[in-house]
Amino acid sequence: MDKKTYKSAYATTQCGNSSSSANLSTSQSIASDARDKFGDTIGGLGSAIAFDKKSWKYKNGAYQGLVWGLPDRGWNTQGTQNTQTRIHKFSASFTPVKATLADPASPNLQLSYLDTLLLTGPDGTPLTGLDPTDTITYPGFPDLPLATYVGNGFGQNGTGGARVALDTEGLVLGDDGTFWISDEYAAYIYQFDSNGKMTKAVRTPDAFIPRRNGADSFSADSPPIYDPDFEITPKDPTSGRGNNQGLEALTASPDGKYLYTMLQSATIQDGGSSSKKRRNTRLLKYRVKDEKTTLEADYVVQLPVLSTGRVASQSEMHYISETQFLVLARDSNAGQGAEKTESIYRNADVIDISNATNVFGTAADSFGGQIASKDGVLKSGIVPVTYCPWLSYNNNNELGKFGLHNGGEQDSKLLNEKWESFAMLPVDKDDKIGWSDRQNEDEGKQYYLVSFSDNDFITQNGYINFGQNKYVDASGNNIDTQVLVFKANIPKGANPL
Repeated sequence: MDKKTYKSAYATTQCGNSSSSANLSTSQSIASDARDKFGDTIGGLGSAIAFDKKSWKYKNGAYQGLVWGLPDRGWNTQGTQNTQTRIHKFSASFTPVKATLADPASPNLQLSYLDTLLLTGPDGTPLTGLDPTDTITYPGFPDLPLATYVGNGFGQNGTGGARVALDTEGLVLGDDGTFWISDEYAAYIYQFDSNGKMTKAVRTPDAFIPRRNGADSFSADSPPIYDPDFEITPKDPTSGRGNNQGLEALTASPDGKYLYTMLQSATIQDGGSSSKKRRNTRLLKYRVKDEKTTLEADYVVQLPVLSTGRVASQSEMHYISETQFLVLARDSNAGQGAEKTESIYRNADVIDISNATNVFGTAADSFGGQIASKDGVLKSGIVPVTYCPWLSYNNNNELGKFGLHNGGEQDSKLLNEKWESFAMLPVDKDDKIGWSDRQNEDEGKQYYLVSFSDNDFITQNGYINFGQNKYVDASGNNIDTQVLVFKANIPKGANPL
């Protein structure tokens, strides 16, 4: 396997047959109490973002285009509730500037809210973020997770009801105006039409499907806000994805022929019940350019193990080439509003699948099928993908250029805890700042790598239920959605867009 080098102004890695680099180019934030056109708080945007590639232009010193942001299941720090699943649309304008520690720059990325698309199930019924405790079947669909609620699903009077439940985490824009979304509850991939109606659900291998008491069980042990003492038995699935460890990552090849998705960490049977044993997660490759969505590959990804002994779970991935991808891996409970202020690992890393074992079609894909022991030891004979640490979000020499920091005081400039999204934009040849230190063409091309944080809808001035219910998060915090933009050198031969 040839080496390629990924570079940044402060980080370089060689992985497979490539090399890359990057430096921080901007920061921005969205207020914690911003609201959409339906009156609800705009939060959780960093769960996934996607650029409308055709919309992006460079003109008069600025990049301008459209970005879609996918919230997850809604405000749930005090229990899941009946928020309808949605996608937000923004216009963005990014003006590259020079910044140093001695002369920090002001935020140079502007985001303007444009619209919100509400998502519905196959029959047009609104989707929900409530924890599912049942299933429902529609013609042409696999069993879907179903949440049955009392009252209005927000803890108030109502007629009750049942809705398909999603905890949305990954987003890909189809060339035909459709949306592909990956989910944590079922560990499924879904397709929605341009009006937000579900048209397809892709069930992942049986090994991924959460099971309890011998049956599919899509609950993530996340009680509703109106019944905080509710318990699912057993608490953890006996096999399949762990609670809140479903399909966090979703990306596509530029031609739209392939989708790639990855579990946040190992399945229960592969060590997923322990934060110190859940290293061996799985990456799936689907062919999607036909009526049938066909699984072609299932690879093992060994996630980083931190100095604490805990595994850095992954939160997003981005296609780079047929064999290489970026992966966003991070620690937890460190950042603005969190228990600690200093994170020890928030990285955009590189993986290469060239030499990895494809376990698709083996017993590893069956219910309870294993690629590792319950202690997290990879089975002999299975070669994982090559994993190469690369770009750290936590570099204070870079963060300081925009007044941000990792560690230190709990203030509004402290980096947020959760980073869960990627998007990329090529550096334009007329961009005199971005193009100024361009490497030789033989060394690759430069791109801006954009990442949004997930603020968990934490605010003291929040609204749910189409603006009818005000909420105050019990943490006492207001966590804005932060945005970072890095400039990265991606190796020759790569085609991320």
